[in-house]
Amino acid sequence: MIKTKSSDDKLDTLLSRSVVPIIDLAHCGIEEVPVKSVVNRVGHQLKRALSEKGMALLVNHGISDEKLKTAWDHLDDFVDLPPDVRQHYIRTDGDKHGYVSRGQQRFDGKAPELRHAFNISTLNAQNLPEEPLPGFADHISTLATDFKALASFILQALAVSLDIPHTFFLEKHSHMLSGDHDNMSSLRMLYYPPIVDDEPGQNDVIKGRCQYSYQRCLSNQPDFRPEHNPRDEDDLNEVDGPNGQLFEHKLGNGAVIQCPPHVDYGTFTLLSQDSEGGLEVKLPGSEKWHRVGHLPGSILVNVGEILNIWTQERYPALQHRVVIPEQEHIRARGRHSIAFFCHPDNITMISPNDLPNPDAAQDKACLKQRKKSFKAAKERVYNAYQLIQKKFRDTYSNNNHS
Repeated sequence: MIKTKSSDDKLDTLLSRSVVPIIDLAHCGIEEVPVKSVVNRVGHQLKRALSEKGMALLVNHGISDEKLKTAWDHLDDFVDLPPDVRQHYIRTDGDKHGYVSRGQQRFDGKAPELRHAFNISTLNAQNLPEEPLPGFADHISTLATDFKALASFILQALAVSLDIPHTFFLEKHSHMLSGDHDNMSSLRMLYYPPIVDDEPGQNDVIKGRCQYSYQRCLSNQPDFRPEHNPRDEDDLNEVDGPNGQLFEHKLGNGAVIQCPPHVDYGTFTLLSQDSEGGLEVKLPGSEKWHRVGHLPGSILVNVGEILNIWTQERYPALQHRVVIPEQEHIRARGRHSIAFFCHPDNITMISPNDLPNPDAAQDKACLKQRKKSFKAAKERVYNAYQLIQKKFRDTYSNNNHS
């Protein structure tokens, strides 16, 4: 059984129960031409992991912890910039690139995402805060290149898993991080602030805005800074409570939903986290939420809706959310993550008939139902861009894109 960090010992997680598949990418490299035998091995492992669980943890993936920690430090520094400086890097309508403040995005027009995000959709390092934060642009652009290379390796392994030419997916994702006009893939840096209870007599020591970085978490020493007015710190389009505080969606047990339930829209997502951060999933065929748990240094890969369509639901898109539990030692600290959303090129036609289905002859009744649903989907959506835009409109209010 895999042991996670001591803070996870009191939590029942999929990782603590050895439910999450773990795939070792050692010796694969992240070069343009990886080792063929490793691609084949990983492909067969992905086939089982994604068909049964919709996800897997990747280890020895070639992206160093130090590079990830430095990126989180850069994000901390950005969030600490004065609001008027951050305003220069706000993502504009119709563009995926740029900063998204806490509460700016809302699922179903109701639940705000209680997080800071910085999206990178191009490797040209444009509109990155290099002047106020020297080194930011170069480091984040290099990290985005690493994630793009890892995604390219996974695309080849996915082709192996489905018994199709190994270049099939690569050719359909050839413009990753070239900008929104060709491909909607993006690297997203995320910071979830701590949840602090300000009721009289509770958490007197850490009242206010307890800010966090990776190094501070390692030493278990919170950073005490003067309390700020949230309306001075963040944009004014947040969802506010009666006293001006950011509205929180809570569960019956006191846990707070920081990112509401959803499935990712693209081919797959790569997710790196700095600590046990409250990621929960619904396993295929289940309506129960399960906490995933944290394996330091690993990167989670999960299926998106486009890969689900391409595989005729053999690889289920994983529904997930971020929930901060009632445990005080987890609530009182922030969390960082980096997500790489892998999308096909915008002009790519998305059809369930593109790939062979070896199970079709064994389950004709199921195939008939799938064909019916996919036929309806194909009539509404013609290419990757149209499909993703439709999902954005269905999910977010005020035309705010993910």
